[in-house]
Amino acid sequence: MMKQTLLLLLTTLLSSNAFQSSGTTLSTRRTGPLFSAVTNQETTTAAGTKNDLLKRDRYVATNRFTVRPGRAAKFEKRWADRSSRLAELEGFKYFQLMRRVALDDAPNSGIDPLASSENSPFGNYVSFTIWDEKKHFNAWRNGEAFKEAHGGTSLFAFVSTMVSSAMVLTGAPKPAFYDGLLQQSTIPDAQELPKTVNGWRSVEADGINLLDAEAFVACNQFYVPPSNAVAFEQRWANRTSKLQECEGFVSFSMLRRDVKVKKGHGIQPMGEEEPTYVSTTIWKDRESFENWRNGNAFKEAHNGSEKKKEGQEEEQQQKEKPTTAPPLWSKPPVPVFYESTLVISSPDGA
Repeated sequence: MMKQTLLLLLTTLLSSNAFQSSGTTLSTRRTGPLFSAVTNQETTTAAGTKNDLLKRDRYVATNRFTVRPGRAAKFEKRWADRSSRLAELEGFKYFQLMRRVALDDAPNSGIDPLASSENSPFGNYVSFTIWDEKKHFNAWRNGEAFKEAHGGTSLFAFVSTMVSSAMVLTGAPKPAFYDGLLQQSTIPDAQELPKTVNGWRSVEADGINLLDAEAFVACNQFYVPPSNAVAFEQRWANRTSKLQECEGFVSFSMLRRDVKVKKGHGIQPMGEEEPTYVSTTIWKDRESFENWRNGNAFKEAHNGSEKKKEGQEEEQQQKEKPTTAPPLWSKPPVPVFYESTLVISSPDGA
């Protein structure tokens, strides 16, 4: 099994490329629709038709890892000890290494409630990098900084990286890329920005204990077919949000899977079991998330006047039509939660 894993890792890395919080002060306080920072655009499909999809505000690169039982601390140490100039690169906005948790776990538990098999598309760790534009991500992926971060500076370093990966991972990493829509973020306090040395965090990791949690991430996975993408995005664009008024809020983005990416390290066609959209909210800590979930902002966003009005309209439509319209997604949304460590932020936030 170890030989198969090593061979798979070697093959995918040779094929192309691999991948790669924190007090805040509010930059603005805005209550109202989740308007994108960039205006809508009309994108033309291969068939020549037009769809009013939202223009991306950010580009998000992730890589999903399934870490072997008992190897989580060693995996985190590899990330802490790596060489990277990420924070110094043009277009970099935010990075975090996320470990899967359940809401009832203790902090720094690193419990993996759902992803425990090699066949899982999600893994129990995710590297999560926000770029200002896709061109900035491409420049990094094709540049020297990428090689340095992935042990590509020499054949010996490359092989050492491969062997180390095979020891801690089950299967090869699984990259996924997204257009970041409806971006909201806060400007970090300059005194509380995570400190970096030559573009990377300087954190002591012993390979025995998990690194301290530095942020909490709440995601909701949506399975939206292409035919409903426009309606889904417009529903989110028009909903009311008071996230920026909440203590401990760091960033929000609705991630739309970039299925156009065809080439690169480990890239595979998106499976039916994978979400097409993921709402991603980063909080300063788990307590901030819990306070939001139990507060008025959450209730208003999920049970407010808009939802009531929407429900009344749907009820009226049901009376007028013999059948109801199908939902926007093919199956119910699935929430997932993470603790983040090794957080790096640009001075102006995500």
